[in-house]
Amino acid sequence: MTRIIMHGCNGRMGQFISSLAAQDEGVFIVAGVDITGVQKNDYPVFADIADCDVEADVVIDFSNASAVDGLLDYCIARKLPCVLCTTGLSEEQLARVEEAAHKTAILKSANMSVGINLLLKLLSEISPKLSEAGYDIEIVERHHNQKLDAPSGTALALADAVNDSCGQTYEYVYDRSSRRQKRPAKEIGISSVRGGTIVGDHDVIFAGADEVITFSHSAYSRGVFAKGALEAAKFLSGKPAGRYDMSDVI
Repeated sequence: MTRIIMHGCNGRMGQFISSLAAQDEGVFIVAGVDITGVQKNDYPVFADIADCDVEADVVIDFSNASAVDGLLDYCIARKLPCVLCTTGLSEEQLARVEEAAHKTAILKSANMSVGINLLLKLLSEISPKLSEAGYDIEIVERHHNQKLDAPSGTALALADAVNDSCGQTYEYVYDRSSRRQKRPAKEIGISSVRGGTIVGDHDVIFAGADEVITFSHSAYSRGVFAKGALEAAKFLSGKPAGRYDMSDVI
């Protein structure tokens, strides 16, 4: 059985994962970490991960960017694998993640769903062909009104899948309101919508002459991310130091 520390246990995803883990005989959440220190489930909760003295096999992180530095320190010190799901990390933090992966197993994914990760692979294959044919590329992402970061980490991952496969020739544009000019060919426009309780919708639009090709993914429940996180935790437990992602899991 995989023993898990749930980092960010009292957030939406932390509670969803806790509920799902209680029904999964292959995992057991042994402790949680939340800044409030409030215990909502049947495992102990620590306000700071540095204070957590419970033995575990892996950490699942759905917290806040401000808590990631301390999390990485903790995992490095204990050689504890970490499924890192928090988005909105700074460039410095992303560099620290890569450094940490030299010392312990780190699985980082902008999105834990199988569908999104299959879409990332598909985009890597088809984007060069559509780019060469002159299609303009736009990404629209929609999330609930409580999401803090924009654009979403998934939208950026989708853009990176396109851009990497096309030789890093595209510029990302998040706002066109301050300029008055025609759309350059080598840009990927990324638009964010925030409202209601939208779990997560992403559209990758290839607009050509007289036709539009759209790849869409909609998440109707956080369960799709919770299931992915638990599967990732099972996969990562016992793995040697290194950088992993959901493509390794699926």
